[in-house]
Parts: sequence; C-alpha cells; structure tokens
Amino acid sequence: MLDRLDSAFTRIFAAGAALCMAGVFLVVFVNSLRRYTLNQSWAWGEEMPIYLSIYGVMFGVAMAYMQDRHIRFTLLTDPLPARARAVLFAVVDVAMIAIGGLLVRSGLMFIESRGEREASGIVTAAEGLAGATGMSWLGVFGTMAPWQFAIVLGGALLALAAALRAARRIRDIRRGEV
Repeated sequence: MLDRLDSAFTRIFAAGAALCMAGVFLVVFVNSLRRYTLNQSWAWGEEMPIYLSIYGVMFGVAMAYMQDRHIRFTLLTDPLPARARAVLFAVVDVAMIAIGGLLVRSGLMFIESRGEREASGIVTAAEGLAGATGMSWLGVFGTMAPWQFAIVLGGALLALAAALRAARRIRDIRRGEV
C-alpha cells in the first residue's frame, strides 16, 4: 500500500513539474515567434515563465525527495553502517516535515503581507481577461498572491514527500531491510 501511494505521488509531482516546464516552453516559444514575426509580444510573456518555473521547481523538489535523489552531503553519512544511516535519514525526514510546515506558514504570511501588490507584467492582462469574460475573480492573477502561493504549495509538497519517505524508511528499518 505504501509503495503504491509513494509511486502515485511521485507521478503526480512529476506531472506537475512537467506541466509547468511545458508551460514555460510554450509561453517563451510562442512569445518569441510573435516578437520576431509580428513585431509584437505579450506583455506578460516575460514574467509568466518565471512564475511557472517557480511552481515547477516546487513540484520537482518534492519529486526528487520522493525518489531520494536530492542533494545530500555524503561525506559524513557514507561511512556509517547501513542501519545507522537509515535511522539518521529518517530523523532528517521528520525534520523536513517540520521545515515544509514552516515554509507553508512563511508563504501564508508572505501572501498576507504582500499578496495584494500588483504583478506588474501580468496585471493588465489579468484585468483585461476579467473584463472580457465578466469573471472579476480572474483579476486576482494580476496580484502577487497566486504567484507567492508557490511557497505554500512547495512547503506542503515537501512535507508530504518527507512524510511518505519517512514512513518508508521506518517501515524498512522495522522489517530489518536496512
């Protein structure tokens, strides 16, 4: 059950990262074509790839953590016996759950204090879209809040990935597989 859950979330995180990176490619590609063929570009074509990249990184961090392929200083951990190393990594996983929670809290505080500021390159397009569709809620995409939400999402994804990784490590330690 835990392995299937782990695999499912890894695929979800990978899909999120892939969709964000595909969005970055599409916006940059189409905006470049427009710039050099029509001598026009989207006003939001410079900022949107940056925000999409940030979301992509958040999904990618969670995916890397799930696969245990994140950056790690192994100078001190490699000489340890396998069981001691597994216990140490489980402790690190628990610490990462807390760090993910702190990222969520920090992101929410960031949104609360600065979320209403305009996203300069996107605000005009967001307001235009809201006016054209009659859906005033679309105007929120012209503020910083949805883009700062990447910090909240990243913290939550990291905490979830660390919790699943910790559960697998603890299970493996108890079974004596380490």
